[in-house]
Amino acid sequence: MKVLDPVQPAPANLQATLRFLSRSDIASVGGDHSDLYMRAVEDGFRLHAARDYAQPLKPYLRSPRSSHIADRIIAMPAWIGGKDPIAGLKWIGSKHDNPAARSLDRASAVIILNDSSTHFPIAILEAGRISALRTAAVTGVACRHLAKKGFHEVAIIGCGPIGRAQIQMFCEQFPHVRRFRLYDLKPAAVAEMARWLEARFPQPGVSGFEDPHAAVAGADVVVTCTVTDRPYFPFEWLSPGAFLANVSIMDVEKNVFLKAAKVVVDDWDQCNREKKIINQLVDEGAFSRMQLHAELGEIVVGSRSGRESDEEIILLNPMGMAIDDIVCARAILRRAEANGVGTMLNLF
Repeated sequence: MKVLDPVQPAPANLQATLRFLSRSDIASVGGDHSDLYMRAVEDGFRLHAARDYAQPLKPYLRSPRSSHIADRIIAMPAWIGGKDPIAGLKWIGSKHDNPAARSLDRASAVIILNDSSTHFPIAILEAGRISALRTAAVTGVACRHLAKKGFHEVAIIGCGPIGRAQIQMFCEQFPHVRRFRLYDLKPAAVAEMARWLEARFPQPGVSGFEDPHAAVAGADVVVTCTVTDRPYFPFEWLSPGAFLANVSIMDVEKNVFLKAAKVVVDDWDQCNREKKIINQLVDEGAFSRMQLHAELGEIVVGSRSGRESDEEIILLNPMGMAIDDIVCARAILRRAEANGVGTMLNLF
């Protein structure tokens, strides 16, 4: 086998460059607005429903020196098909004490994209913002199908970066929202979120609450955005017709899954693992794939029903798919290529 001498130039026919896109590069091509992510994520769910993808179960890398649920680095690989196939990996780190101890975001990430023909890397994207906004877009796509039409009251449980991205998405995609109901373990985080919301999106009202039950009471849509590892949210908190997007996965108690009119996931295999609530229920024999109403892609393409009445309480349990990240990164990369944005790096 011929081995390339690293001091020699690469063969002329070998793609030897990749594009680096910083957070500001991504924002300059529309990657700081929810429109791009809503379209891309919906495309991803269509590919998921068509089974035109590959998505191994994501491994969690944890240090034995920390037992906090939010201290991990996750590898999220996927190949997506359609008219513009591409492969990639999101490498996302999380450290629970970053904000307090280091004045850093809890989560950080990069995405590497690979050419579908050669498998050579073609792009590296800073992905902290991508990850937050694609998570919000999953909620947004789900709301179009699972929330009551014209919903007005949205409860956000957890006032960190994920909660902020969710609010941005609601304000940009659902202008009929009249009020946000905020709760966080830290009252200062609620106050800071309220100030940001009033400055960035002054139209909807905002109210802070001292406990999560009060924040949820009467809400049409509820989104959990915490880092808890212990369920605290019972079914009885939800009003008739509520849609609950359980973004942070471990917040809701088991009876929510058992009593909701419909339980929807993004991907069954991804959700039924890691001893999360669904996996616990499956192990107990209390829940199964047959009891699941649908994967969200099935609802997006119309093969399964969405909301059918204003009284249904519907639970979305999105574990988070690599497909979401890669389809959004692909959309950003194509815009960057068309506009000559980014820094070109020579692999050799």
